[in-house]
Amino acid sequence: MTLQQLKYIIEVANRGSINEAAKRLFISQPTLSNAIKDLEEELQLAIFERSNKGISLSKEGVEFLSYARQVVEQAELLESRYLNKKPSPQYFSVSTQHYAFAVNAFVSLVQEYGQEEYELALRETKTYEIIEDVKSLRSEIGILYLNEFNGKVINKLLKESNLQFTSLFTAEPHIFISINNPLAKQPKVTIDQLDEYPYLSFDQGEYNSFHFAEEILSTLSHKKSIRVNDRATLFNLLIGLNGYTISTGVLSADLNGNEIIPVPLDIDETINVGWIAHKSTALSKLGTTYIEALHRAIAPSP
Repeated sequence: MTLQQLKYIIEVANRGSINEAAKRLFISQPTLSNAIKDLEEELQLAIFERSNKGISLSKEGVEFLSYARQVVEQAELLESRYLNKKPSPQYFSVSTQHYAFAVNAFVSLVQEYGQEEYELALRETKTYEIIEDVKSLRSEIGILYLNEFNGKVINKLLKESNLQFTSLFTAEPHIFISINNPLAKQPKVTIDQLDEYPYLSFDQGEYNSFHFAEEILSTLSHKKSIRVNDRATLFNLLIGLNGYTISTGVLSADLNGNEIIPVPLDIDETINVGWIAHKSTALSKLGTTYIEALHRAIAPSP
């Protein structure tokens, strides 16, 4: 086993493709494939699973990757300290539901640890894809919510994928609306009061099951309903159409301005927002730093 082979494994896992990894490593695809095959034979371990859909880490491969990343990181620290060698570009990815605090934490991460070269990814995406991203280690961390309604289904998927949910905070439901919405001055709003306003939600693609909805109360019917794919569009429609969406109430004026406000929703529900990661892998340095940044981003203002 060589350090170079470990770097090959990490690159293939990051890309999800031997062909793409080979391009990034400036080697031929057969050379890379043979190096991985030799390592698997030496260890008597199937690090990757191969199928018609491509290549992905096996369950044992996920654990191996965690150790490989630690070894390579330590080796690069030694090279940087004693050989004055420039460290490899940093790589980190997080997949999340559409939360402003997740973006704020990502900004803090880049500002604190961004080197001259880095390759980072922030994927605001669908609930099912968040779980798949973390399962395959396309992302190290995922951010989503659980509640009484979706908990059984989501927790079953997490268990099957060897993923663990860690709570960040529990929130009471709020609606997000424009400051010019007639409901903006209400101390609380009821479901009935929302009946005449357009309901905005994030599209979940082929997994549009109620249990994967990013908004609670997903089984309720609405006279006016619009699905969107990104947060900017949703916020524009909140303002332009006097629409509303249901979320945690945690907003960022720095990112979203002051034209959108949260108003408490008068309903007996809670939203448990947290992060998911593999049970069998330790977080990387950037992963640990990002979690710390998340806690700072959701902390109440002094």
